[in-house]
Amino acid sequence: MRFFSVLKPGIIFGNIVTVTGGFFLGSQGHINPWLLLITWLGMSLVIGSGCVINNYIDRDIDKLMERTKNRVLAQGLISGNVALLYAILLGILGFVVLYFGTNPLTTIVSFVGFFFYVVVYSLLLKRKSTWGTIVGGVAGAVPPVVGYCAVTNRFDIGAIILFLILFFWQMPHFYAIAIYRLNDYKAASIPILPIRKSVHYTKVSMLLYIAVFTVISIMPTMFEYTGSIYFAIALCLGLIWFALGMQGLRTQDDRSWARKMFAFSIINITVLSMIMWVQS
Repeated sequence: MRFFSVLKPGIIFGNIVTVTGGFFLGSQGHINPWLLLITWLGMSLVIGSGCVINNYIDRDIDKLMERTKNRVLAQGLISGNVALLYAILLGILGFVVLYFGTNPLTTIVSFVGFFFYVVVYSLLLKRKSTWGTIVGGVAGAVPPVVGYCAVTNRFDIGAIILFLILFFWQMPHFYAIAIYRLNDYKAASIPILPIRKSVHYTKVSMLLYIAVFTVISIMPTMFEYTGSIYFAIALCLGLIWFALGMQGLRTQDDRSWARKMFAFSIINITVLSMIMWVQS
């Protein structure tokens, strides 16, 4: 169980949802179940590897935060050397599965996301700069592109749109977590935007990101990847999320509002990912 929990299964599942959305968009209604399963497996292993390494890197600050203090490595329930070996094996296996089961382009794209998450975000920027959030957004925007490239073996406008949708979705998604868990980040001295600037500044930034996200989220229809149902649902979800974000400028209970923003962000991206199958 310890070796399972250190993988951060919730993060793996969330990313697999967006991998699936990209796969559906690339498939355009012609789903290859075997290829989908191989893509799921390969990306689950790669993401799991990245999460184990992230847990290893953050094991000292995880002890300081309420939501992470019980993680396996923070508790010392698995040794650091064992965790690193575990991560290396997972990563190698994941990239091998993607290379031989999908195509080299998909493997390269997944490696880029892995590198940004492990090296640029976790090692270099997370503890030093608010840019860490931006870089983390780059890494998190890769999974749907992986799903798309697994089907098409192309990096084209469809892949770019998927990347931008996930990138601009991630920023308000993470900032909602940052506001809700503000005390945790203060305890660990992590330089996130609500600490370096202010909660109000962060709320305004979230609204800007949501506005751009909403525009980009309807672009699959503009470029004829999806139909009118997707367009209507994507637009409605974006407008609802923006309206909910506006409430944050008036609320006296930032934590409760931030939890609602976080919950709706999950609903939003899950629905968009699934509707790409119906409307592709």
